[in-house]
Amino acid sequence: MGAQAAGPLVVGVDSSTQSTKVLVVDAASGTVVARGRAPHAVGGEVGKESDPGHWWASLAEALRQCGDAARQAGAVSVAGQQHGLVTLDAAGAPVRPALLWNDVRSAPQAERLVAERGGPAAWAERVGSVPGAAFTVSKWAWLRTHEPAAAAATAAVRLPHDYLTERLTDEAVTDRGDASGTGWWASATEAYDTAVLDHIGLDPAALPRVAGPGEVVGTVRTDELPLPHGALVAAGTGDNMAAALGLGLRPGRPVLSLGTSGTVYAVSRRRPADPSGTVAGFADARGDWLPLACTLNCTLAVDRIATLLGRDREAVEAGGEVVVLPFLDGERTPNLPGASGLLHGLRHDTTPGQVLQAAYDGAVFALLKAVDQVLDADSAADAPLLLIGGGARGRAWRETVRRLSGRPVEVPEARELVALGAAAQAAGLLLGEDPAAVAQRWGTARGTAYAARERDTAAWERLTATLADGDALLRR
Repeated sequence: MGAQAAGPLVVGVDSSTQSTKVLVVDAASGTVVARGRAPHAVGGEVGKESDPGHWWASLAEALRQCGDAARQAGAVSVAGQQHGLVTLDAAGAPVRPALLWNDVRSAPQAERLVAERGGPAAWAERVGSVPGAAFTVSKWAWLRTHEPAAAAATAAVRLPHDYLTERLTDEAVTDRGDASGTGWWASATEAYDTAVLDHIGLDPAALPRVAGPGEVVGTVRTDELPLPHGALVAAGTGDNMAAALGLGLRPGRPVLSLGTSGTVYAVSRRRPADPSGTVAGFADARGDWLPLACTLNCTLAVDRIATLLGRDREAVEAGGEVVVLPFLDGERTPNLPGASGLLHGLRHDTTPGQVLQAAYDGAVFALLKAVDQVLDADSAADAPLLLIGGGARGRAWRETVRRLSGRPVEVPEARELVALGAAAQAAGLLLGEDPAAVAQRWGTARGTAYAARERDTAAWERLTATLADGDALLRR
């Protein structure tokens, strides 16, 4: 055990695309007393898939790395990557590998579903979001079309965090935050939409119960993990909802998360319904809302371009008028699932460092375009951007955000915000408190503040024009 604990211990889990991260946290002070991490395998020749059993094995390994501290935990919460389609047979075993959020093979099914159920405005008003390829509803439609035998063998459908919570507790349960990313949970009614489920041929009985915020959904019942039997288990939530908890986020504070994907979100007390589909009208884990826009191409795409150029990721250079739209994996925001990267404005005097800086600009531009759409209209125009995720540690990312946004930027010191948010949710169970208030008391948002810079309107205008002029190419 690394640090001395003053209060009860809790475990927060972040089961992400790439790995499982576990924190054992002192519920009273927020001190991290132990941590563990184990990688995930992501396969699929065309799409992005993972065996849910590997998530469980990684969770066991990450907990083992925490030593005795994990065995003293009084409560546990699991946060997980959103949207993934986990299909289980009657015995509870996976029918096939899970289809991950960034598997875009279901783009045609998403378009068809939107058209068949009244168009984008109808989806936004009823469900809260216009489903794209990432959404679970589109992935289920894809499975029924391309692997009907697998769909027929499916007795239960879960999200990644649901799967792990169920193996912990033997309870089929989810939360409103993660459920709001399925496309079959309606924000208008805060319940599963039976009309949507009937349309896609999915029995509501195959889905988990949606627990309320702050609910104890069960206790640890498995012998396969180094956790104490009887420890309380929270409902858990999606990774973005957990990060919002981990920051103790309140309305009016925009967050940019720079990771494998890029996300921009803010807590709102108003139910979002964006018919353009740019903003997903997610619920948060507390009872409010979490309007969110997500890009598929963020740190990995820019790192790939740095590798192609033979440069360190920080080796950017100012100047020039080159534009890069780094949509290497297709894109979700803007909705261009078939897109590839676009390079425009190359000249004899363009340097590799300028091309790399343009890749950063293109990735940040896609996120910043959505900032005003996720914030309530009465939010302050100069509110600082909270910058989180792996990219927040990079100077090139931070300075690009400052230059293109014209806003102040704050970078919290806390790194594992998804796992911290899960830990705050678990602590809320033990202490009878609002988990966001717990995180605020822990001081998780404290960090370094950077003043606003003059906005680079010329770069912004070049990016806007290239995106518009390149539309036909990007849609091929």
